[in-house]
Amino acid sequence: MKLKQIVLTIVGVVAVNGMFAQANILSAKIPEEIGLKTEAQLLLDNDQPLEYGYVDDRDILFSKMTWEKVMLDERVNFPLYYPVDTNNIGGNRRSLFHTLMKAVENGDIPKVYSDSYFSRELTQEDMAASMQKIDTMDVGYDQYNADGYVDPEYILKRNIEAYDVKAYLLKGLWYFDKRQGELKYRLLGIAPAAPDVNFIDSDDEANNEPIGMFWVFFPEARGVLHEAKAFNNKNSAKPVSFDHLLNSRRFHGYMYKEENVYGDREVKEYIPDNALMQLLESDRIKDKIRNFEQDMWNY
Repeated sequence: MKLKQIVLTIVGVVAVNGMFAQANILSAKIPEEIGLKTEAQLLLDNDQPLEYGYVDDRDILFSKMTWEKVMLDERVNFPLYYPVDTNNIGGNRRSLFHTLMKAVENGDIPKVYSDSYFSRELTQEDMAASMQKIDTMDVGYDQYNADGYVDPEYILKRNIEAYDVKAYLLKGLWYFDKRQGELKYRLLGIAPAAPDVNFIDSDDEANNEPIGMFWVFFPEARGVLHEAKAFNNKNSAKPVSFDHLLNSRRFHGYMYKEENVYGDREVKEYIPDNALMQLLESDRIKDKIRNFEQDMWNY
């Protein structure tokens, strides 16, 4: 009998925790109350991103900086891509691109950069110029030549939206912590990548190559990404934060660059026009890093 009571207690605790993840969905009296936490829940809600901990430079025995491309047409990477249409879904679910853009616009992510070395900061105007195309129809040119002005309906505006994002570029450091005796990975930067806005609707495959629009210093965005949740296909009651998803490397990507003596040249620069050999080179870079840890334990 006691065993039965213990089992029921454990099941009850798990069920209560699951209801907290749904944010008042079972206790709401009206739809507007869904997603709102009670005062008691807010007082107990001190959830923060898991701290990395301090790593002294003297504890790093080996390190290698790498750049990865995470293609969003792979099924394992779908949680980073969807939902792209926000009209037919609740406000509690947003894609990673929507999360980053909203945080940048609101100032929750105070700085974005033009490159992965975080050397030049971008303003809101700089971002708008690279993510929006303004064109004029032929009828508009005729009207301008005849009347000296163009009606707004003849001006076409094309913005890069979430469904245009084809990949994410990640910059991270693989390092061997000699104090703990293991190989670790620390994500440093992330950038959404989409085709050039000026050629985004082109049928030429060469113009559809995704390029990084802006870079975010990942540690600076962890608070925002911890609050935003990705869809968990196995358990809707336990969504996964983008911070946890990225830090735990629950995605698939290939390395397109590593730090090297040639000015950190990309793989495609020394293996051009051969996608298969580029993928094999990416695997070679991974194996080189992995083998260092394996060799540490060979005597």
